Amino acid sequence: MFRAAVRRALDLRLISSANLADEDDRSRSDLERLFLRFCRRHRLPPPEVNAHVGRDEVDFLWRGQRVVVEMDSWRHHGHRSAFESDRAKDARLQALGYRVLRFTWRQIRETPDEVASALRAVLGWR
Repeated sequence: MFRAAVRRALDLRLISSANLADEDDRSRSDLERLFLRFCRRHRLPPPEVNAHVGRDEVDFLWRGQRVVVEMDSWRHHGHRSAFESDRAKDARLQALGYRVLRFTWRQIRETPDEVASALRAVLGWR
């Protein structure tokens, strides 16, 4: 119940993720928590969670490597306006020099080694 309240406060921008010590509390969805566990399991460097880059908030950020990961669920990204918005966001981030990777729940669950390999290559993390 506490985590749900924290996620709601983050959604309403009553608090920011900088106010939270536990990175799992900084996530806003089960998919984001799944990705954080995925990063730990695959020994990837910990990302910033729900960080700001320019005018956009991104799900995960490796600022030093200029890499962004966005987690796309069908529920929130499976319609035209989200598709268009996501493409515009990617273009803004790329114009600022960031590489943007998008992953889905299915990719994290069904092809985790492939996702980890792609992320390691982009991060320069072996």
